[in-house]
Amino acid sequence: MSTKLGLIIPHDYKLLSVAAILEVFETANKLSSKAEKTFDIMIFQLTEQITQETSFGYKSNAIEDSDIALDLILIPAFTTDNMSEMIAKNKKFIPWLKKQHQNGAELASFCTGAFLFAASGLLNEKLATTHVDACSAFTKAFPLVKLKPEETLTADGSLYTSGGSTSTFHLLILLVQKYCGNEIAVQIAKIFSIDLNRYKQSYFSTFRPNHLHNDTLVAMLQQKIESQYHSIEKLEEITKDIPTSTRNMTRRFKQVTGIPPIEYLQNIRVESSKKYLEQTQLSISEIIEKTGYNDPKAFRKVFYKMVGMKPIEYREKFRVQ
Repeated sequence: MSTKLGLIIPHDYKLLSVAAILEVFETANKLSSKAEKTFDIMIFQLTEQITQETSFGYKSNAIEDSDIALDLILIPAFTTDNMSEMIAKNKKFIPWLKKQHQNGAELASFCTGAFLFAASGLLNEKLATTHVDACSAFTKAFPLVKLKPEETLTADGSLYTSGGSTSTFHLLILLVQKYCGNEIAVQIAKIFSIDLNRYKQSYFSTFRPNHLHNDTLVAMLQQKIESQYHSIEKLEEITKDIPTSTRNMTRRFKQVTGIPPIEYLQNIRVESSKKYLEQTQLSISEIIEKTGYNDPKAFRKVFYKMVGMKPIEYREKFRVQ
């Protein structure tokens, strides 16, 4: 059964926040192997707001008329700095949020969405965070909330909040992990270059070979590399039956794929090793052997250069449990 996910689109919502939320959960649906979507995404607004432009391609439900019981409700960030005015505009959401929570829904806010969340009283005596620049105003407005300005996100029972900027993605990944499992969460972290700790985008890169071309000789060499990468000792072994010179083959290969054959081979091997690190319990030595390396030192050097971290660090970060 799909998780009923409700995204509210209040007055003064931040478009970037809404777009990020929808993009991540729509991607989770696409990645799911289930016949039924993991998330049944629904939009909720006040009757006075509903227009085609604010429904983002979904049917918009008016909270005044809706009796749908939701599993998860998301509150996006706001564009305004006048939070008291924003809360006044959106006060009709408050009893609806409280009722949904009483009926079992989990609630999550992103960045300054915590202001509307806290206005419901649901965060009283609960942990929460918000945009760092809004923390002072938040504390004054909601002294009963246990604000944690230094935290990227908070999870207190069925209530979640995130800080500003990229913290939104940290909370989104946490929710995806809870509802979809670690494997899809890791895939989404890669797709959106979300590092749950720090470091750089190279950790999340995935080598995607270019096969959309008409060069049959290059295609032949690609196929040989991709099928025999674990046993290739020298590239000359697999190019000797290709009817062109090594120099010409290297030139054509780089022109079509963007990289020379040796670098293509290294990419294929590293991608294979990443999958073993993510999905198996094989030791590093076993992975080195399976991916065609003879020298552990050379493997670790190439892996670090292309991925940006050591193999053991990669396993700790991305291992699918």
